[in-house]
Amino acid sequence: MDQTERQEMQTDIAVAGFGPAAAGFLATIGPELAKTREDGTPLYESRVMPGCPLQVVCYERADDPGFGVSGIVTRGEAIKASFPGLDLAKEIPNAVEVKNEKLAYLFDGLGCSKRSFGTKMIDLAFKAGFFMKGGRWNARELPFIPSFMDKKPGLVLQMGSFMTWAAQKAMESGLMIMPGTPVAGPIFDGDRVAGLRLADQGVEKDGTPVEGAYMPGMDVKAALSVVADGPVGAVGRALDEKYGLPDGHHAYDWGLGMKAVVQLPEKCELEPGTVLHTMGFPEPEIFGFMYVYPNRTAALGIFVSPWMDTPVRTTYRYLQHWMMHPYIWRHIEGGRLLSWGAKSIAESGVEGEPILCGDGFARIGEGSGTTDCLANAGVDEAWASGVMLANAVLRLLREGRDFTKENLEATYVADRRASALDRRLRRASGARNGFNKSFFWGMVGEGLRGMLGIALPFRSVPPASRVPDLEKALKGRRCDREKLKAGVEAAEKARRPLHDAVMDACGWPPIPFDGALLMQHQDALLLGGKVQAAPGFADHVTFADPGLCRECSKHTCIEVCSAQALMPPDEPGGVPKFDREKCVHCGGCIWNCARLVPGTDHGNIVFRAGSGGLHSNEN
Repeated sequence: MDQTERQEMQTDIAVAGFGPAAAGFLATIGPELAKTREDGTPLYESRVMPGCPLQVVCYERADDPGFGVSGIVTRGEAIKASFPGLDLAKEIPNAVEVKNEKLAYLFDGLGCSKRSFGTKMIDLAFKAGFFMKGGRWNARELPFIPSFMDKKPGLVLQMGSFMTWAAQKAMESGLMIMPGTPVAGPIFDGDRVAGLRLADQGVEKDGTPVEGAYMPGMDVKAALSVVADGPVGAVGRALDEKYGLPDGHHAYDWGLGMKAVVQLPEKCELEPGTVLHTMGFPEPEIFGFMYVYPNRTAALGIFVSPWMDTPVRTTYRYLQHWMMHPYIWRHIEGGRLLSWGAKSIAESGVEGEPILCGDGFARIGEGSGTTDCLANAGVDEAWASGVMLANAVLRLLREGRDFTKENLEATYVADRRASALDRRLRRASGARNGFNKSFFWGMVGEGLRGMLGIALPFRSVPPASRVPDLEKALKGRRCDREKLKAGVEAAEKARRPLHDAVMDACGWPPIPFDGALLMQHQDALLLGGKVQAAPGFADHVTFADPGLCRECSKHTCIEVCSAQALMPPDEPGGVPKFDREKCVHCGGCIWNCARLVPGTDHGNIVFRAGSGGLHSNEN
């Protein structure tokens, strides 16, 4: 066994993950830490480096802060408040003010989606809306944007450009952001978090040390560990496993966003700042978006949820069918795909809020329950949570108080409870309850919650418990059974996912790949959203009990995988194969696993810290 000693480093504050929440935290605390007293000594002095300012280090898994692929539309209130006097639409690259926002219901002109009786009633209601625009494109545009969704006068941002800009602002204050440094988990000292442990390097894919190359991940000891690694981050998940969630809370509601950055054709007349929201197609439970940036570029994509009661959840093909709907295609035909990516979104909101703090740690951002599922918003909300924690930390430093659970609850948690953010999140609580029953009740429930504050009584369940077998999923849907049988047999023989065979049998037309906008899935991996994983790290996707995988017949993790990193085993009854060189770290496999670990409410996927992911400068 390798006896290489694990190194240790001391810092005052260690931050896990660099996303909007961590950016808000660093943007707030950085300028304050740079201040000095009249005698030139730091206003906030480090305990680990006396005479120096407080030491703050942020560790990020991705190789660059700007590698995230996502479009953002946000009211941006908290972000704007952090930079008074700045016109952020001009300051942030590729940013623009929201100019025009539309919500459209898309009809299924192909007749391939599963439309329940309730969904057909919704179809008829929108078709009867002759006063609505969009009929010539097989859609209906609502004549207004519900107030709870309205983002004007907010911002349209590119995640990559925004995070690069935010990182520069943080580093201008003297703070350190360390990309390409995955955090394996928290360091526990009893019930206290004593810091962060970085991922081991120089190991085989199964984690076995390589002789002469093994380098144990450093232990970064800190008085405060700020957990901002998102809903699928290794640190936050470890905290949930140790401390559990507060009584009555759950993390069952999710969405998998498949996103793309597109160069729009010259004929496109959409002005920068245009925001389109869609619903109803390619399946009723799939929602879409399109945000237009300057320079004829746009972010577009779809969200696939666990409410799609089917084991076939191919986000990539569904994205292409959505792009080809007449309502969207008229704007993008002749364009070019620049980049693509995917991300899991925690949609339980405050119902999924974990324990926000404890001795030596505090949680911010999406992993702390800041998603506003009523407004379909989360970036500004995550930023706001980071700002609140930074202000609480500064107050405790001024008062000479330690980062204990009691002190953090009296400052950070108390401020959060008294905030406008908390009020909005609680207003959104239960907004998605109806979707756990059906698309019809979901639409009714979201409207009732947003306009009247009424939440339907339906409750969420663990996603694994609602994955039916294929035969049940096809009930009520047109399907060529002979074609299905032949397609499934061919896919199983070739060790491929089943989604193309199933969708073909259900009448979905083949995608007319053009090599520019509509590309084969594997070709997109080599495009602007190329994926690569540094050698020497262990695989970050494993299985808690391989026996459960061998017993599984649904393989939803394989079907949903955003980049086909999870594929069928070489032999029937085996464990799915994982190729980290394709993984985009979306985390969709976590909540799409169809087998619950006995005695728990979570699936069999173990998602650890790992290197790699999307690498693109197009975002």
